[in-house]
Amino acid sequence: MTPSQTQPGRAFTLVEVLVVVVLLGILAAVAVPALISATSDGKTSATESTLMGVRSAIASYRERAVIAGDDPFPTVTQLTDVGTVLDRPIGSNPFTGVSNVRAATLTAAQNRTVLLPQTFGWMYYVDNSSNPPIAIFWANSSDDTTRSDPVTGDPVPANKL
Repeated sequence: MTPSQTQPGRAFTLVEVLVVVVLLGILAAVAVPALISATSDGKTSATESTLMGVRSAIASYRERAVIAGDDPFPTVTQLTDVGTVLDRPIGSNPFTGVSNVRAATLTAAQNRTVLLPQTFGWMYYVDNSSNPPIAIFWANSSDDTTRSDPVTGDPVPANKL
């Protein structure tokens, strides 16, 4: 055979193409929900991690402050001032993408109220004059997490973690 002669090309039949498209559709139907679940799990874990880290730092601050005879809990300014309570800025709330901390009222803290989630990622209530002193830090988002309420089985919203 000379280079100028070519063999007819082998093409896929319509049936072969349809089988491949159906298989890709099945794979996509299985993979997409798994990816969505992984994203939700990641947001929940990241929120819980930030909450635990900040709450732990507040507890450490309290131990040092009580020994020194100072107010036991940091103010919002102290909490957000890098180096006073935390070694680095508080990360963004995974559900809202916002990292600012807003001072809250006692009523908001008791209800874990969500206020201006586009502007504030976290809420903080502190009252060093109450007996006993109180400090509550929570996520400023009511989006459902992948955590379930142990009694009802319903998803727990981020502000209730």
